[in-house]
Amino acid sequence: MSLSLSIIVPFYNEEENIKDVYKNIISILDTLENEAEVIFIDDGSSDATVKLARELEDLDDRVKCVELARNFGQTAAMMAGIDHASKEIIIAMDGDGQNDPQDIPRLLEKIEEGYDVVSGWRADRQDKAITRKLPSMLANKLISKVSNVHLHDYGCSLKAYRSSILKDVRLYGEMHRFIPIYASWQGAKVTEIPVNHHARTKGVSKYGLNRIFKVLLDLMVIVFLQKYLVKPIYLFGGVGLTFLTGAFLSGVSALYLKLFEDISFIQTPLLLLFTLLTVTGFTSILMGLLAEVISRTYYEAQDKTPYLVRTIKDKKTGR
Repeated sequence: MSLSLSIIVPFYNEEENIKDVYKNIISILDTLENEAEVIFIDDGSSDATVKLARELEDLDDRVKCVELARNFGQTAAMMAGIDHASKEIIIAMDGDGQNDPQDIPRLLEKIEEGYDVVSGWRADRQDKAITRKLPSMLANKLISKVSNVHLHDYGCSLKAYRSSILKDVRLYGEMHRFIPIYASWQGAKVTEIPVNHHARTKGVSKYGLNRIFKVLLDLMVIVFLQKYLVKPIYLFGGVGLTFLTGAFLSGVSALYLKLFEDISFIQTPLLLLFTLLTVTGFTSILMGLLAEVISRTYYEAQDKTPYLVRTIKDKKTGR
């Protein structure tokens, strides 16, 4: 039996592209035997995008339009699409016409091979080299190194996911690009394939260089969640102990100068440094203890466990 598909496409002021995107998606779905739905998410567009999406929804039972109350950003729009998807496989793509629905069958082939996430790789990316391609290349290398999930193109929206691995994922900031990392934490098998990429011919790009800084900050969050979510005291406590060590050395130095060099405490900044580092060190440790309480509340209130079970053999059935 063919896997059912939910294709989610966020739009923001893409009135010039939405009909072409719809036609290209439907032309592929008509060649497949998979049961499918197409979810258009209007992210607070100020043009006719939502009007056109509603018209397509009325014309085609496979189309569902989710209209957000205002512009929340691509990650929130993607999360809305995931929340309203009802099929086994979720395929996400951009609404600017640069992703190619012709790649959908190839994504599905990889899913059927046993992968849980298949990420698109825009090997021949049709974007400006300096403002888009170079920052993206550097960011991808950094993210791969930090997360240990090695992909060439985290920023490519064209990806296929098994819906089961997304059920506990919550996205914020610019974190939609990090879904493969979240999935990997859940034990998912992640791979990538080269996909087509077209130059934008209609509309205006919504991306700017300021997104680089947002991605870097979100990457810091990812690192923290990956390494310290269960034991935040290791981070805050480690920082606190480092400051206290510095305070101890400053205090010893100040005493040595006072006792053996006859240099008054007020003649050097060491006493002030000792006080500052001591206060900062104890504050960091206390923050770590508070983070421990919050972490336990997070797990216990939601009945979460700090581990994931892949399989357990049933002795009665032998499976």
